[in-house]
Amino acid sequence: MNRDRTILLVEDNSKDEELTLRALRKNNISNDVTVARDGAEALDYLFARGAYAGRDTLPQLVLLDLKLPKIDGLEVLRQLRAHESTRLLPVVILTTSNDEKDRLAGYRNGANSYVRKPVDFSEFMDAVRQLGLYWLILNEPPPTSE
Repeated sequence: MNRDRTILLVEDNSKDEELTLRALRKNNISNDVTVARDGAEALDYLFARGAYAGRDTLPQLVLLDLKLPKIDGLEVLRQLRAHESTRLLPVVILTTSNDEKDRLAGYRNGANSYVRKPVDFSEFMDAVRQLGLYWLILNEPPPTSE
């Protein structure tokens, strides 16, 4: 699978989803955003199965919430890192959790970054701006394997 310029946002909270999409737009991040509302849908999207069968590209970045229905974010991360095609895909955990155990588990399971969602909208806007600048512009992704 090749990478395209899409961001996969894995978020079950409709208010957080809208807030994230709004912050991306306000920061002129024009990448297409696909939203998965639970862990199972995220995995279907990433592994091109179910409703996403036949899709042949991976997103440029995954923004992953931890507390998800069906399959939690840490299990999504474990499964991503277990497959060759998604092992190196950049994954940023974007969560409200301030629990050190969650942060440690995220990094142990291969998260590239762990960002706590700020409560204040202007702080959240700045966090999304910085995420976009780093992961979508500055970061050099690993080369695609032939």
